[in-house]
Amino acid sequence: MKSHQTAQTMKPATAAKKLGVYLEATPAEFQEGVVSRAELAALQADPPQWLRDLRSNGPHPRPVVASKLGISISGLARGGVTEPLTTEQIDALKQDDPEWLQNERTTQADVRKENVRIKERNAEREAKARDARS
Repeated sequence: MKSHQTAQTMKPATAAKKLGVYLEATPAEFQEGVVSRAELAALQADPPQWLRDLRSNGPHPRPVVASKLGISISGLARGGVTEPLTTEQIDALKQDDPEWLQNERTTQADVRKENVRIKERNAEREAKARDARS
């Protein structure tokens, strides 16, 4: 007996998140429908003009804004940035380089250094444990 395979679908919010775009800025037909995995793959492989425009100009969702500024999403909130920003607004923030942004970048750099230190420490411990077993 053959089973019929149905296409997996996702909500528009999930698809927008996977595409790295702000849902409310997408076309109405994208927001109102469901997106299959095949459609998502097609959008990623050959993005239509609206998707290319959103990715380059925004408005961008918080994870993208945080990434472009080199800080965490929590850092955005601490800096008072709660709304999606356009590329132009992000560039203006970078140009102004307010004190909160400098502090958040420093914090983010410290977090990255600490993560590297922990990863190296764990790798060293693992290597010692392997050597002990040998």
